[in-house]
Amino acid sequence: MLIIGIAGGTGCGKTTVVNQIINELPDEEVGVISQDSYYNDLSHLTLEKRRETNFDHPNSIDFSLLASHLKQLKEGKTIEQPVYSFLECNREKKTITTVPTKVLIVEGILILTHTEIRDMCDIKIFVHADSDERLIRRLKRDVNERGWNLDETIEKYQSILKPMHEQFIEPTKEFADIIIPNNKYNTVAVDIVRTIVNEKLAQTV
Repeated sequence: MLIIGIAGGTGCGKTTVVNQIINELPDEEVGVISQDSYYNDLSHLTLEKRRETNFDHPNSIDFSLLASHLKQLKEGKTIEQPVYSFLECNREKKTITTVPTKVLIVEGILILTHTEIRDMCDIKIFVHADSDERLIRRLKRDVNERGWNLDETIEKYQSILKPMHEQFIEPTKEFADIIIPNNKYNTVAVDIVRTIVNEKLAQTV
């Protein structure tokens, strides 16, 4: 199994890059796991308290479960991947049955902050985007999709997201094998990754 880790700041466009990489690849041979599915279980807290949680700090992620699941997949075992609700700020009771694939993409803002997860990645990618662009994307997403109001989203960005990005996420660029600018010039970098993936798939035929 080839594991590709894709990190980058909030709103940088990781999902777009993931889709560009797996586009035209066989669905049954490429899987995607999101770090967001592995936020800690906060069932013991009220919704109000859960909304106050700093989800951009590495401590918000159940990395031990994520690492365990990646190991199981590498061993050819099927896992039950958690499902996370951004509206409830908590895991749902249901899970997603996830089977091993030849290529597995693990994406999330914090995955390169964790040594064990980082070491399990055969290719480490950091998606870079301008901070203003990331803010605009995050505002649109939180307000339109996650039920936050504009003022609290801006306050959250200033007090939590930006400091956490500078402290934890931006420094992980140094661990990246490839840095992809999220703009129209990222074609070459994406093509390189896609070539590596295709070579891996060809070797395992």
